[in-house]
Amino acid sequence: MSSQSQTPLVGVIMGSTSDMPVMEACTAQLEAFGVPYELVVASAHRNPAKVHEWASTAADRGLRVIIAAAGKAAHLGGVVAAYTPLPIVGVPMKTSDLGGMDSLLSMVQMPSGVPVACVAINGAKNAAIYATQILAATDPVYRDVMVAFKADMANA
Repeated sequence: MSSQSQTPLVGVIMGSTSDMPVMEACTAQLEAFGVPYELVVASAHRNPAKVHEWASTAADRGLRVIIAAAGKAAHLGGVVAAYTPLPIVGVPMKTSDLGGMDSLLSMVQMPSGVPVACVAINGAKNAAIYATQILAATDPVYRDVMVAFKADMANA
């Protein structure tokens, strides 16, 4: 859970605690934007019941976007997408076997009707930016945050 006292708007789920060093770029960016989030570790393969419960109640808990990080077969984003109407942003994790191409291809090959947007391998920061842009589509507070972020990038 974020240190912010607001109701979380973004859910961050990862398949393993080993994903945390990469995903710290995601949570740090969400915190920089002032986006309240919740964080959970649950594998689509090792903890499917936990994933089901968390994903199927996400919208009712007030989440608006979910970021799902996983490696290897990387089914987490697709499984979460099966249980929620919320948009999913996948973060394919770099792997020792295939360098993350396995994760990337697993995420971008979702079947029709179960979309998972996908950032670059280990693209945790971009996942946070994209999730905030999704919030900005309907929330003027986050629209202002994104306008300022883009202006700062242009002036750097």
